[in-house]
Amino acid sequence: MFDHGKLERNSILLVIGILVVVSIGGIIEIAPLFYLESTIEKVKGVRPYTPLELAGRNIYIREGCYNCHSQMVRPFRDELERYGHYSLAAESMYDHPFQWGSKRTGPDLARVGGKYSDEWHRAHMHDPRSLVPESVMPGYPFLAENEVRSFDIADHLKANKAIGVPYTTEMIEVAVTDMMAQADPDHDGADAVAERYPGANVRDFDGKPGNPTELDALIAYLQVLGTMVDFSSYNADENLR
Repeated sequence: MFDHGKLERNSILLVIGILVVVSIGGIIEIAPLFYLESTIEKVKGVRPYTPLELAGRNIYIREGCYNCHSQMVRPFRDELERYGHYSLAAESMYDHPFQWGSKRTGPDLARVGGKYSDEWHRAHMHDPRSLVPESVMPGYPFLAENEVRSFDIADHLKANKAIGVPYTTEMIEVAVTDMMAQADPDHDGADAVAERYPGANVRDFDGKPGNPTELDALIAYLQVLGTMVDFSSYNADENLR
């Protein structure tokens, strides 16, 4: 039987023992990552963001929305009852960086898509306290006045493709057209957007005619959050029993 007393009284032996144990544990945990293609189980329905949604996500990050809103529903009963099914890793597989967050001055937004109408979002962005009197969120009325940047959206798709997001060459080439078409259901390319990005919302999000605004982009992004996966086949309480 090993004499633990000798090991505990000799600091050098103790350090060597710790290093050996930690090294073995580290190898066991890290080694599989070198031969696994992905540690994320793919889920049907999850797709890359459309150019307009991606632009909206960039605005979301630019305005610091992640400082007050998380995008991760944890598998706790109170969160499931308030927000819906707990978040799946696959839902963030195309987010660079992910928006899980750690602070909730405002509610979690992982399942906000489709929860409110576009009109609600427009009013909320213009004057949050007109809908939620206790809100401390600042207003963003300028988003409805600023035309969304389109000249570099193809570069954003290219950058995401370089780190694993499966944008095709065609998606990149028609990125500007797709951005314009998603915010205008009468656009000649509206049907093509829905075909390239299954489940994409195609409509005038900001309620104003003309080229898409930053408000169009932001609402398009918010309205897709949590809507890609069909949770009817999942049991939200399976981990709570």
